[in-house]
Amino acid sequence: MIGIDIVKNERIKEAVERFGERFLKRIYTEREINYCKKQRAFYECLAGRWACKEAVIKAVYQRFGVLLKFSEIEVLGEMGKPAKVNILREGLDQVKVLVSISHERDYSVGVAILA
Repeated sequence: MIGIDIVKNERIKEAVERFGERFLKRIYTEREINYCKKQRAFYECLAGRWACKEAVIKAVYQRFGVLLKFSEIEVLGEMGKPAKVNILREGLDQVKVLVSISHERDYSVGVAILA
């Protein structure tokens, strides 16, 4: 199964500015937040992970009929290297997911394939 998503970086920036930590903690894990805070492009980093999580949600739903929450998906990895995804739900935590994240000026995109 495959999933894909695209998000406008400004949309994530506006959500962070409006809802702050409440938004961040509802969507991202502590490790994701800490990683993105170290990046020069903070909002693009968050947007890429948002798009990747949406792509994982779509792929997992197609395969298993299970709708994951954003907080049940953790996207780790350094810029320029393949991202690693942890699914934080019992019973799906062993599912292998291959992902790719890309950014272009105003948008970020994520693609997920269940292996």
